[in-house]
Amino acid sequence: MARLRDLAKLIRTKNAGPFQLTMDIMFPDAPTYRHVADSGVVSVALIAGMFKVAPGQVKLFHYDPANAIKITIPRQVTSGDPADTDLFGGQQFAPLTDVEVPDFPAPRHA
Repeated sequence: MARLRDLAKLIRTKNAGPFQLTMDIMFPDAPTYRHVADSGVVSVALIAGMFKVAPGQVKLFHYDPANAIKITIPRQVTSGDPADTDLFGGQQFAPLTDVEVPDFPAPRHA
């Protein structure tokens, strides 16, 4: 098993306005991206549980031209609220880094 941080070129979060958070998981090449996307490990259920939001509030997109997975969820606290601990949403990606991804299948020998 590999961790997402070992396979991705970039994992980041940022505000998508004051009420939403967006996450980008970008991969160095199409085969790595395709492997992670096809594994199904980055799923609505995973994100909903990890960030404590209802599954219906998770928007997950696979963007093949950029070898990227994009996710949008509502922020738990509005950006700039006195209870907000991350004004720009830039530190929320950390739980994604430890997501385990199954290994690439071994090549078949004829």
